[in-house]
Amino acid sequence: MNDIAIRLTIVAFLVFAINLPFGYFRSKVRKFSFKWFLFIHLPIPLVVFLRIYSDIGFAFYTYLILVGAFFLGQFVGKKHMVAIFKNKQNNV
Repeated sequence: MNDIAIRLTIVAFLVFAINLPFGYFRSKVRKFSFKWFLFIHLPIPLVVFLRIYSDIGFAFYTYLILVGAFFLGQFVGKKHMVAIFKNKQNNV
C-alpha cells in the first residue's frame, strides 16, 4: 500500500468517526429544521481541514471515498440512536 492510500484510509476513518455524533444528534431533531442542517454541515470544515492537512489532494476518487465515509458516519450515528431509543422503550 502506498503512502497516499494509507493517508486516505486514515482520513476516511476520521471522517466517519467525526460524523457519528453528528448523525446521532441529527436524529433527535425535526427533519429540515435549522439544527438538522447544522448537524449535517458543521463537520464539513473539519473534513476540508483533514483533507488539506493530510495532503491527499482533491482528486475525484478521494471525493468518492470521503463523501461515502461522511454519509456512512451520519447514517450509522442515526441508526445507533434509533437502536438505543428502541432498546430503552423495550426495557421500560
